[in-house]
Amino acid sequence: MATAMLRRALPRASALSQYTRAQAHASVAEAQQVEQKVRASTSLKTFSIYRWTPENPTKPELQDYEIDLKDCGPMVLDALIKIKNEVDPTLTFRRSCREGICGSCAMNIDGCNGLACLTKIESGSSASTITPLPHMFVIKDLVVDMTNFYNQYKSIEPWLKRKNPPETKGKEVLQSKKDRAKLDGMYECILCACCSTSCPSYWWNPESYLGPAALLHANRWISDSRDEYTQERLDAINDEFKLYRCHTILNCARACPKGLNPGKQIAHIKGLQLSGPSNV
Repeated sequence: MATAMLRRALPRASALSQYTRAQAHASVAEAQQVEQKVRASTSLKTFSIYRWTPENPTKPELQDYEIDLKDCGPMVLDALIKIKNEVDPTLTFRRSCREGICGSCAMNIDGCNGLACLTKIESGSSASTITPLPHMFVIKDLVVDMTNFYNQYKSIEPWLKRKNPPETKGKEVLQSKKDRAKLDGMYECILCACCSTSCPSYWWNPESYLGPAALLHANRWISDSRDEYTQERLDAINDEFKLYRCHTILNCARACPKGLNPGKQIAHIKGLQLSGPSNV
């Protein structure tokens, strides 16, 4: 009787085993489908970001963060803000306007200086490297010390200087449309320092060479028809290091996020040093 019962039970056990295997295969297939759906709904990208803090002054390092681009804005600044808000609140960087006006979020992105708010995330590549502006003292992470840069800008006296009062007291000094057009390509500078920190001459002589940004602004006031200190401005920068360290490499023009050409303005100043301010 026991043998008969065993014989009757064997087919049932075999059927149960087949059912279990089928269920297992179904579970694997479902898991694969879910994984494919997850992959289709996400687009992961790694950002390798420069990290250094004075609180723990060890050797700087690159720290990797993985972000889903489908849950993030299109710009590099969006990714940085997402990392700071959701992943690592200790990450430090400057930002303000998010529209390429303030110049605060200048940094080096994949080897090129630019504004994080205007630089699109390259979705095709697997990783992006973000570091501070090159050859600047780092305060923390992506924040650099701009003191020397701003002091050089201040040294060219970037304001209107007059020897004579306006023709009509209390009124502005008028300027023709033709003279106003001479300032195009200079007044748009937002002092982000992308140009100066991409210049090898500025890397080598940051204390003595004024750099592309400061010299562009110097030419902006030299070229202003309302300013009456043109010769004095030319004399102030007629120096072997302040002006003539520029070797027309033109990294500045390639790096400018506003599409300006500081090298062209520096060449204009050099021309005026030879021909005189009457040709402004």
